[in-house]
Order: sequence, then C-alpha cells, then structure tokens
Amino acid sequence: MNDTLTSAIASLSSSTIYNNTDSSDSNTTVSMDDFLKILSATMSNPSIDDSSSSSSSSGSDYMSELAQYESLNTLTEMNQTLTASVELQQQQEALGMLGKNVTLTDNGSTVSGTVDQVKFENGMGTIVVNGNEYELSSLSSVSENS
Repeated sequence: MNDTLTSAIASLSSSTIYNNTDSSDSNTTVSMDDFLKILSATMSNPSIDDSSSSSSSSGSDYMSELAQYESLNTLTEMNQTLTASVELQQQQEALGMLGKNVTLTDNGSTVSGTVDQVKFENGMGTIVVNGNEYELSSLSSVSENS
C-alpha cells in the first residue's frame, strides 16, 4: 500500500464512528475530509477494489459516490434541524398551557386539572397536573381557566 492509502485508513480508523467511545462532544460521523482522503486513495490505487480489473471504476462512479455522500450529509443536517424545530414547537405549546385546564388520558383513565408546571427533558416538554407529570401526547382537551 502507498502512504496516501495508509494515512487515509489511519484517519478513518481514528474516527469515532468506528470506536466505541461514548463522548457527547465527539464527532460520530466520517467527515468529508476523511471521505475524500479514502476516495482519492482508492482512485490512486485501484487494486484495493474488489474487482480484478484495475479500470473497472470510472470517474463517474467516484462522482456518484461523492454525490451520494453529500446527499446523506444534507439529509442528516435536515433531520437535525427538523428535530430541533419540533422540540422548540413542543416547548412553546407546553409553556402556553401553564394555568390552563386540561383533560388527559393516563393508562385508560381520564384525569382533569390545571397545568401547574412545565418540565423539559432532552428538549421535550411535559406538563404537571395534580402533582403528576404527563407527556403532551396524553392530552385530550385544553380550556381556559375559569
């Protein structure tokens, strides 16, 4: 193997996607830089390809792989943005229920009361009614406090 391929593989092996580290501040994906290093190493050393022919991979194959990788990155970013947006919307809805009368379902039984408190855990909001904490999905109705 040549030095370019060796450094590309070393770079990939140090990526936390392949390590079993559970650090919240570590990057858990292969970076674009890592991907491009591996792609360039593969292009410069086609013998590492599974096929026996060294000319089996064309430039368009590599460009297609690059486009797919970029599409995956874009979809991942969109998913993170959408998740954050949904969490923010739910937090705002939960805060808007403070002091309102609610009816909700808890294990098949109906519970009514005033929302006394709103709590947040992992970005998701819950409401406290009659001293018990409930998810917003258990709500049946919301009305103004009379």
